[in-house]
Amino acid sequence: MKDSIFSSYTDPIPPLRFDVQIIPIKQDGETYLYFQDQYGYATADFAVPYSAQTIFSLFDGSRSVEDILKFTGKRVTKEQILEYVQFLDENTLLHSQHFREHAEKMEAEYEDSDIHHSVTAGLSYPDDPKEMEHFLDVAFEKLPTSDPVQTATALYAPHIDLKFGLNSYVKAFSTIKDLKPKRVVMLATSHYSGLYPDIYEERPFVISSKDFNIVNGTVKADWESIQKIRKKIGDKTEHYGITFQDRAHRIEHSIEQHLIFINHLWDHTFSMVPIIVGSLDELFYKSDGFQGQQVDNFSGLLTELFGDDADTFFLISGDLAHIGKKFGDDTSAKEMFEEIRNFDESFLDHGASGSPQKMLELMSKKYDPYRICGYPPLYSFLNIFPKLEGKILTYDIWDEEDRDSGVSFGSILYA
Repeated sequence: MKDSIFSSYTDPIPPLRFDVQIIPIKQDGETYLYFQDQYGYATADFAVPYSAQTIFSLFDGSRSVEDILKFTGKRVTKEQILEYVQFLDENTLLHSQHFREHAEKMEAEYEDSDIHHSVTAGLSYPDDPKEMEHFLDVAFEKLPTSDPVQTATALYAPHIDLKFGLNSYVKAFSTIKDLKPKRVVMLATSHYSGLYPDIYEERPFVISSKDFNIVNGTVKADWESIQKIRKKIGDKTEHYGITFQDRAHRIEHSIEQHLIFINHLWDHTFSMVPIIVGSLDELFYKSDGFQGQQVDNFSGLLTELFGDDADTFFLISGDLAHIGKKFGDDTSAKEMFEEIRNFDESFLDHGASGSPQKMLELMSKKYDPYRICGYPPLYSFLNIFPKLEGKILTYDIWDEEDRDSGVSFGSILYA
């Protein structure tokens, strides 16, 4: 792969990757530029001196090393500039041929692996098993809980960062602590399948066959059930909107947040069918079109396989509105709180009443105006169990005041 490192003095230098955040940080009195790559392609904890910001502004995809040389002092040589460009390229910070090859290699290795390793441990919660156990023990001891149920079909709960939604998690998951299902079918938001339109544009339901290695234990894939799904659909994957090419799971956090809670609360053996659900926006324009048929076929398949199975429990992972300037709104989140509360209330009411039609009507009015990421998995679930009623347990809003933004989230128990 070294052969693909940028090596020209006259060709345009590949631009810096637009999907990497460059964050100024201070350390020992010096300021550095820290590169945060949410996709995990770049070298971890990578930083350069703040003075590099000037030369970064010249990496726009049109200038060559010799072009940039004109903007530098006489002490800088073109060899030094190329060496610096190659340094960035080797660490996959440029949108270059080397980066594309490196990214594809990482994705292929993930797909070939039997294990999904946590991407949230140490960020959203402790990465040490004993610390994690203590953290959750204290949470369930000190925070308000709900009365546990003895039977239930499903729980819709958030996947927001635990630092901001712990109260909601505790109140939601405490309801199911006494359950002992043999199988969990997970329907969770896919935040990243849109990055791979060639793979997922016609297949919104992404099934993984991996075991999920979480800080407080490993959740095994339910191979038997996954094989049943494979056998049922045969080569008609597009008909059902299903794919088993699971690279969209690699950096996805929406499943992991739920697993840490059931791993903590349940001491029996269970396995999982991990499914993330991509965009279902086509339904806003034509509910009975191609994607509508895929949802019907997918939900009918899961109804057939698991609908009457007392040993199966469904977990639906999704947040609600994403509002404010961070998400593209012109106004701050605070100015929108009242209107999104009204919208969220209707969304949760339709979810709890088991009405996918009313939920879709609500979401279609202004084409998902508040970016409800819980819509695809919850709508899919409601089509598996139409008319199944639930009880709203929680509703909260995280006010990210310093960024004029906010995220709302809630939970529903289907007992």
